[in-house]
Amino acid sequence: MTPEEKARQLIDARLEQSGWIVQDLSHVNPMASLGVAVREYPTSTGPVDYALFVGGKPVGVIEAKKDELGENITVVEGQSGRYANSTFRYVTTDYKIRFAYEATGQLTRFTDYQDVKYRSRSVFSFHWPETLQAWLSQPDTIRNHMKHFPAFDTTGFRSC
Repeated sequence: MTPEEKARQLIDARLEQSGWIVQDLSHVNPMASLGVAVREYPTSTGPVDYALFVGGKPVGVIEAKKDELGENITVVEGQSGRYANSTFRYVTTDYKIRFAYEATGQLTRFTDYQDVKYRSRSVFSFHWPETLQAWLSQPDTIRNHMKHFPAFDTTGFRSC
């Protein structure tokens, strides 16, 4: 088994543990479950390692790499972004890819492209389809909300 095949098996297992159904393109049914991850999904810029469908619509991508990349997984963020901005074949409804993951068999990084200053960050696991669905229904992201905290009121405090 090649290092890439081993990483894919581990990624498949982690996706399934997070509530995703993993499918090959030859047997694709994005409506088989709330969350479907399709391997090697064709886009206008080449096949993405995994396309994530929630409720039948594409919402995310996963760029998979072998474990030997380790912490250097951040170098493939540009590749994830390219797929996220590509056109997905066979999809006729309006959609926008909002979420991206870069993953090895051990590490996972996540980006929400709706964040004002989006960047990838380490996560322990893939998010559940229900979580992504809930985020899609929100008017803004958690990180964007944190940028709008009211000013800290210091009028009642004395300095020592």
